[in-house]
Amino acid sequence: MKDSIRQKLDLLVDRLEGIDRLLAAPDAASDMGQFRKLSRERAEIEPVVVRYGAFRQAENDLAEAEAMLADPEMKEFAAEEIAAAKERLPELEIELQKLLLPKDPNDERSVLLEIRAGTGGDESALFAGDLFRMYSRFAEGQRWQVEVLSASESELGGYREIICRIVGNGASSGVYSQLKFESGGHRVQRVPETETQGRIHTSACTVAVMPEADEVGDVDLNPADLRIDTFRASGAGGQHINKTDSAVRITHLPTGIVAECQDGRSQHANKASALRVLAARIKDVQVRAQQSAIASTRKSLIGSGDRSERIRTYNFPQGRVTDHRINLTLYKIATIMDGDLGEVLVALAHEHQAEQLAELAEQQ
Repeated sequence: MKDSIRQKLDLLVDRLEGIDRLLAAPDAASDMGQFRKLSRERAEIEPVVVRYGAFRQAENDLAEAEAMLADPEMKEFAAEEIAAAKERLPELEIELQKLLLPKDPNDERSVLLEIRAGTGGDESALFAGDLFRMYSRFAEGQRWQVEVLSASESELGGYREIICRIVGNGASSGVYSQLKFESGGHRVQRVPETETQGRIHTSACTVAVMPEADEVGDVDLNPADLRIDTFRASGAGGQHINKTDSAVRITHLPTGIVAECQDGRSQHANKASALRVLAARIKDVQVRAQQSAIASTRKSLIGSGDRSERIRTYNFPQGRVTDHRINLTLYKIATIMDGDLGEVLVALAHEHQAEQLAELAEQQ
């Protein structure tokens, strides 16, 4: 193990001991904000320290076994212990390197998911509906909550655009960590229901996954910077939604970012939803500005909905789904469209982790 990594790990051991002393102090709970902050930091550090302890124990086992080689009666046993320790040490070192990779501060957040129909007309809108169902079913399997904030339905079914909020079931549910690589162009190849000649059509949708902004302090929305317009909702929704000016459009004047919502039963509900979307979009811009690596790939991930800008293809005639970023092809389109995204999401996370490890190795 490199000295730089060992030094960092030794500092974390010292820091964990220091946190434990602070949390054990009689007045530790007098400042609950600080208490929660220390508790979260401890929860992040402890797994690293525990793994480092296992690594050091393996080093000690190796040293003791090598010392036993001089004893003829212990030589065979020592050789077995040496082999086991030498096999275990590289595994533990890789695990430690992964644990030391920089954490995305947004990983544990809930998300706003936006799906928009792109090229392909009505078929694209139908596919947007299929994607929304896919993500909803995946969220259901994770016991997450899905709340539709805004939807523009197509006449033949599906959505021209749909925005929903996906909320985790606890502080460590990691909604964003699992879905953040879904942003980009999604292409579908299939025979549309409206196709009479049986020809395969290609259409596309864009998906954007944004970490939700905290209600307080995460994004500063100055009322003076907001222009709020109300208008009459259009589309499906019954008499109430079509006969009152309940739809709300909010423009953030400094950035020009716009969010609107018309699906709620009241102007108040639509305003709250629009503010939530607006805050997430502003936060998304801020995150991309702060992280140049993410900013440099954003265009290729989000795209414009054009067929050529794609991250994944869903080919129904061949029953396959291909993620072009990691050259992964799975012949299980039915189960994937039914929400079984686990294999794809894990593969994307592992590839991202491998890239981070490669960058870390280059820096050392």
